[in-house]
Amino acid sequence: MNESGTLFGWAFGDSSRAGDEEYLDQLRRDALANATQDAASRGFDVEPGTESYTVIKPGDTLADDDKTPDQVIVRSTVKLVGPGSDKVHAEGPMNG
Repeated sequence: MNESGTLFGWAFGDSSRAGDEEYLDQLRRDALANATQDAASRGFDVEPGTESYTVIKPGDTLADDDKTPDQVIVRSTVKLVGPGSDKVHAEGPMNG
């Protein structure tokens, strides 16, 4: 049986560079590295090529108050493989 689950990785960056695609590409790499490290710490591998990204820039959130972060946030979602990985699922803002 091929078990799989999902996991988030994160990177946070400078909001003044939100329009810089090279900078955002680096944040995507950082978010993927974060997800890969988290997966490894749990004993799983990341299936290559399964990563997807969400980029949230200041002003993109539903909340509009002084508590929203003034950062670029990049979330990478990856597919996990390995025994027991089917019990780990990226949900909401965090990993389950």
